[in-house]
Amino acid sequence: MCPLPLLAAAVAASRTPRRLLGRGLAAAMSAAGRLKSVDYEVFGRVQGVCFRMYTEGEAKKIGVVGWVKNTSKGTVTGQVQGPEEKVNSMMFWLSKVGSPSSRIDRTNFSNEKTISKLEYSNFSIRY
Repeated sequence: MCPLPLLAAAVAASRTPRRLLGRGLAAAMSAAGRLKSVDYEVFGRVQGVCFRMYTEGEAKKIGVVGWVKNTSKGTVTGQVQGPEEKVNSMMFWLSKVGSPSSRIDRTNFSNEKTISKLEYSNFSIRY
């Protein structure tokens, strides 16, 4: 026999239209799985200190995709894509942590947007 609280919950659920139950689940799933893309440029002592290599490693550890490269003006630029929380973690790393020998003066983020699908399959160093 079904315990009374469990039985009451089953009866209440059977009276709730399925489309409403599904909508709540779909909304929760889409919020959790929202994909984000952001471009970045890191200023400071970020060239000649293995910044790109550490960025690639951190991106793979966190689970984001995109790219990183040195610029002719002494900065490092790139793009990060992935689930919103993971991209936010990478943004923190790019602005506050960096490679062990680097000095981050500032990081500019631009073109921050929600995307429907990833444009990259991995994270790479560009030359």
